[in-house]
Amino acid sequence: MKKVYIETYGCQMNVADTEAVFSLLTDAGFGRSLDIDAADVILANTCSVRDNAEQRILGRIEQFNVRKRRHGAVTGILGCMAERMKEELLEKVDIVAGPDSYRSLPAMIEEALHGRPQVNVELSRTETYADIMPVRTDTNGVSAFISIMRGCNNVCSYCVVPYTRGVERSRPFRTIVREACDCVAKGYREVTLLGQNVDSYLDGEVNFAKLLAMVAEACPSTRVRFSTSHPKDISDELLRTMASHPNVCRHIHLPVQSGSNRMLEKMRRRYTREWYMERVAKIRELMPDCAISTDVIAGFCSETEEDHKATLSLFREAGFDSAYMFQYSERPGTLAARNYPDDVPPEVKTARLEEIISLQNRLSLESNRRDIGKTFEVLVEGPSKKGTGQLCGRNSQNKMCVWDDSVHKPGDTVKVRVTGCTQATLLCELSE
Repeated sequence: MKKVYIETYGCQMNVADTEAVFSLLTDAGFGRSLDIDAADVILANTCSVRDNAEQRILGRIEQFNVRKRRHGAVTGILGCMAERMKEELLEKVDIVAGPDSYRSLPAMIEEALHGRPQVNVELSRTETYADIMPVRTDTNGVSAFISIMRGCNNVCSYCVVPYTRGVERSRPFRTIVREACDCVAKGYREVTLLGQNVDSYLDGEVNFAKLLAMVAEACPSTRVRFSTSHPKDISDELLRTMASHPNVCRHIHLPVQSGSNRMLEKMRRRYTREWYMERVAKIRELMPDCAISTDVIAGFCSETEEDHKATLSLFREAGFDSAYMFQYSERPGTLAARNYPDDVPPEVKTARLEEIISLQNRLSLESNRRDIGKTFEVLVEGPSKKGTGQLCGRNSQNKMCVWDDSVHKPGDTVKVRVTGCTQATLLCELSE
């Protein structure tokens, strides 16, 4: 049996894709290796959202090829980077497979093992891998990812995803509910529904709000999360569905990208600052205990100091619980790369990003301080990374909690009381 080793980079969608790939390869008679040196096939499932992600993987390819020379292994690149760089990568590895070509991977590997390099980067308008039951890679067996749709139709000017993952297409809702039930049967205590824009999900008359209700009701003892929501699409129906199902976690990831209407228009985000803040207000009206996280880009094309200050003021107004914050990274082939000069100096991007990070660190600390004295139900994920005799897990708001505990195990649900905090963690004690 030939063994396959896969490293996964980037978003949760890539984790779900890797699990689908392992399922396809297992059915074709390949084994999974957790040890790169014991593998006959070495693959990387990749991300193209930012240049530094690609540079990291290009460096990793050199290490793969050292093992190739020593052990005769076949090497390959899967996913978004394969789709974007295509033949350029085939000069460096044996297999280049885009995100819609995974069904052909067993045959591609067989050909590569016989010395014939392979490339398949054809995008599909229909492929959702709906019939594949993933081979879960989560080592603690607590949380599982379920991909509900693929691709994106929004074509934000800075984003490469529509070009690397193709157009939107939704899985049949019955296959999603069935997969969620299978996760429960296998002992998973939490599922996360994934899509580039889950709010765009549509299968006949079943939209995302209806799908979320179906999954929550089919798995009443299991936590349900989802990501990512697009501000232009998140509906009152969805928010009411969340509010009426106690096992749907009280956390929404709602990327804003900028607080400046001029920047939002240039980014092709299709909403305004005012629209975004109305959505934040509606979330807090219907679910006062709901945490909100976001994404932001510092230094997008032509961003002025005034635009930057608008982003800072939106952060203060929204009071985000957490955020993913990045400098603008021009991606070849996007609308921005074709139409707008990347004209904000690197040192200015860095300074603005540092200012956003500093502000968000204060907001995160303030948010966590408000939780001191509260009691939360937490799903145990495993031992704390920093403390012996401690466990960690997330509450419904997706905040990491840490507490002393030598009794419980991953998958247990416990109640903890918050006694202190850092900007990233709630420090807790077991509650009676």
